[in-house]
Amino acid sequence: MSRIGKKPVPVPAGVTAAVEGQLVKVKGAKGELSFNAPDNVAVSFADGQIAVQPRDDSKRARAMWGMTRSQVANLVEGVSKGYEKKLEINGVGYKAAVAGKVLKLSLGYSHDVDYEIPAGITIVTPKPTEVLVSGIDKQSVGQTAAEIRDFRSPEPYQGKGVRYAGEFIFRKEGKKK
Repeated sequence: MSRIGKKPVPVPAGVTAAVEGQLVKVKGAKGELSFNAPDNVAVSFADGQIAVQPRDDSKRARAMWGMTRSQVANLVEGVSKGYEKKLEINGVGYKAAVAGKVLKLSLGYSHDVDYEIPAGITIVTPKPTEVLVSGIDKQSVGQTAAEIRDFRSPEPYQGKGVRYAGEFIFRKEGKKK
């Protein structure tokens, strides 16, 4: 039994949800999102809650049960609160700036890295060494943050690079004489 799948997803005030067959549509103050549930699960909306149940007792249906419930919960939270990832840039001369729809990163390469900001994502740089990625879709916010981090992931000797806020980087000892 899925411990996550058993719990219904409460729909808060200010958020409207509709279930049409396998399609779940959620609309809130921040925007509108939809999710097409797999055929192995049944999705229903009643009493201000979205419930997910497996159609049979197969292993695939039970696997999709918890995943579908999590996806629906992410939709509801995204349209009501939104998601945000914070990135920190460490290194001498490493900095970031937003110019229009492009994030310009100076990460110690011979050239600046220009990252085209995807639709539905907002990127803000409150400080030159801080990048805030926000949006309503959890997957696209996380994917964008991961792509920015991949331009120069933190290295273990001096800790230079782009990392998530609060991420622990295992530091290694350098050469000894």
